[in-house]
Amino acid sequence: MKAPYVITRAPLSRRAFLRGSGIALTLPFLDAMRPAFGAAAAAAASTSATPRRMVCIETNMGILPQFFFPEQPGKDYATSPYLERLAAHRAQMTVLSGVSHPGVTGAHAAEKCFLTGTPHPERGGFRNGVSLDQFAAEQIGNRTRHPSLVLAMSNEGATLSYTRSGAPIPAEKSPKKLFQRLFVQGNPKEVAANVEALQQGRSLLDFVGDQSKRLNRSLSKADRDRMDQYYTSVRDLEQRLHSAEEWEYKPKPVVTAKAPEDIDDAKEFVAKTRLMFEVMKLALETDSTRLISLFIDTTVIHNITHHGNRPEVLGELRGHEEKQFDALNSFLNALAATKEEGQALLDRTMVLYGTPMGSANSHSNVNLPVLLAGGGFKHGQHLAFNKENNYPLTNLYVSMLERLGIETGQFSTGKGTLRGLDMS
Repeated sequence: MKAPYVITRAPLSRRAFLRGSGIALTLPFLDAMRPAFGAAAAAAASTSATPRRMVCIETNMGILPQFFFPEQPGKDYATSPYLERLAAHRAQMTVLSGVSHPGVTGAHAAEKCFLTGTPHPERGGFRNGVSLDQFAAEQIGNRTRHPSLVLAMSNEGATLSYTRSGAPIPAEKSPKKLFQRLFVQGNPKEVAANVEALQQGRSLLDFVGDQSKRLNRSLSKADRDRMDQYYTSVRDLEQRLHSAEEWEYKPKPVVTAKAPEDIDDAKEFVAKTRLMFEVMKLALETDSTRLISLFIDTTVIHNITHHGNRPEVLGELRGHEEKQFDALNSFLNALAATKEEGQALLDRTMVLYGTPMGSANSHSNVNLPVLLAGGGFKHGQHLAFNKENNYPLTNLYVSMLERLGIETGQFSTGKGTLRGLDMS
């Protein structure tokens, strides 16, 4: 049977190579392509006996900095108005100031880079990088039924999660559908259909691997090395598909909670977020996944984020943001109250909460309001970095990956772990 494409010695196009196969995989950038781009080797995950989890949350319209940041650095900081609403978790929380993503500019365009740190999203031809959660899912996602959950409180196609090739991963927006996906067991016919789809995916990967090996004969040594890395990623994906097939035959967890009813009113984004938090807690508690991203879209209040320091508008915006912190506090309460092997679920779950804009009023992408709760770090502090020459937020991501047991010295623009944050 004739192949659906022709391999030539002309400069290769990643898109053209797999266009005919209908597979959502692309080749790595090779010297035979322009521009050249070196593929990074994936870090190997450690086999820690203690389950470690990560939740990453972005609220996209900024957070009023004057009500978030403490004035004093260190452990003896006085709580700000917003942090006072999280006071019960002070000992389990680190607050950051003076951090941002190097080179990530473009005001609202930066929201797509909160978990990737990829610079200059406002430029034409921008290609995003892999997001923190998906980098982790490549390493440890096969330990649970769902390698990761990509969620959003949005009526648009917003997402925090991106593949290694920079493609956005569609987010689940319905708490009710998420609950059903996690806990409602399909009938035998549905299970068989899911297994067949997974098996078809594996056979397509076999086809891609065979065709890639044919291409390999005409490549330079450097390109062959990159292709070897590509084969490794294909094999990893095959293993994940095989794992997913096995999970289809295993009963889903049984919970006493009832499926939530969705809220359609965009103005009720805080109430919608609370519903999603409740299902997220169940997903973590049942070990259905260990990696979650959540995009909280507050565009409905976009007009008042440009407050111009008018007291009445600031008061209205503060009221909305206080409710958001109350919802976050309830989520942290639920994790703290849930025990796993005698330890609070919060101690095993990192919860990152932040925003891609330091000030929505001025469209600033520096000095980002960010906090990290739980996860077994030595918390109870305000790490204050230089507000003019910001510290890379991506260094925190390296620390988070290492807490998951993923040994890596860098992630995106982060070249080391976060200074001042140690594991307990």
